[in-house]
Amino acid sequence: MRVVLDTHTFLWWVTDAPQLSNTVRGIIADSDNTILFSAASAWEIVIKVRTGKLILPEEPESYIPSRLAANQFESLPIQMNHVLQVAKLPGYHKDPFDRILIAQSQIEKIPILTIDNLITQYAVSSIW
Repeated sequence: MRVVLDTHTFLWWVTDAPQLSNTVRGIIADSDNTILFSAASAWEIVIKVRTGKLILPEEPESYIPSRLAANQFESLPIQMNHVLQVAKLPGYHKDPFDRILIAQSQIEKIPILTIDNLITQYAVSSIW
């Protein structure tokens, strides 16, 4: 199964946070699954670090790639069709990073691993 991580899911996984559901833990741990990390999440993390809303043990430029490699997560770039899909989304969710993740989920036909209830209001598959 291919899935894309919401930003909080990535951060909770790499820090072994207790907030992560057992279902999501199982999906990520299953080596038969392809776990995707969106460029939108990297962008969100960088912005949150730079604005002081998130503290990491090292700079995001090394933190993100090292965690992707250690966990064998694959990068999901933001493509033009993802961006254009955002224009078709209803306005339930105002967060631009989540809106890109929703669009990527729709275009790529993959579920999002997220606890965010606003995302579940869209025509996407979400797992928690």
